[in-house]
Amino acid sequence: MPYLFEPAVLPSLPIAGSEARFPLHRIYCIGRNYASHAREMGAQAVSRANPVFFMKPADGIVPEGGDVPYPSVTHAFHHEVEMVAALAHGGRDIDAAHALDCVFGYGVGLDLTRRDLQAAMKAQGFPWEVAKSFDASAPVSALHAARDVGHPARARLSLEVNGQIRQDSDIADMIFTVPEIIAELSTLFALQPGDLIYTGTPAGVGPMVRGDHFHAELAGIATLDGQIV
Repeated sequence: MPYLFEPAVLPSLPIAGSEARFPLHRIYCIGRNYASHAREMGAQAVSRANPVFFMKPADGIVPEGGDVPYPSVTHAFHHEVEMVAALAHGGRDIDAAHALDCVFGYGVGLDLTRRDLQAAMKAQGFPWEVAKSFDASAPVSALHAARDVGHPARARLSLEVNGQIRQDSDIADMIFTVPEIIAELSTLFALQPGDLIYTGTPAGVGPMVRGDHFHAELAGIATLDGQIV
């Protein structure tokens, strides 16, 4: 069947140590998954009964080393460093005890945010998709297969901007673990191979401007470097 116009190229990510690429389906994100970040955003308590999810467009990725354009309509462009889990299998109502069987591997990424737009939308009780789901809002490293790096329960997660540490924590501080996130998401969506999950950010989020260079690291697993242009 012919298309009316040429379809877009399928977004994909490199896989460390392989010539194959990881084709992307969706990007899911969890908010307020570190108590330290929830507090800095004004939330005094986080309920495990109500995880907060949102999405980014799959073509919003910026692969390792790519320039990140400063987005339009914002004067508060913020970084949020996160561990990223990539799924090779999916399904619905996945048991947390078996959820890691779905994970292909891991990387590190930035959940970039137009913070002023987010605050304005929140103040009016409106959805804040425009603050999270814009073009080039999801820089992410090459993926590292779980068969090579395991399924980390502890690892330093950090971000430097222009050589200065901005965020520094450990993924052991996550409120919802990767298996729990997968299990919760699978009650809301039919997860698919090619899904990415951004697993939340610790405290220390802050602004970046044109010319800034960033270095994100999930220690022993993945790094991500880039610049704002």
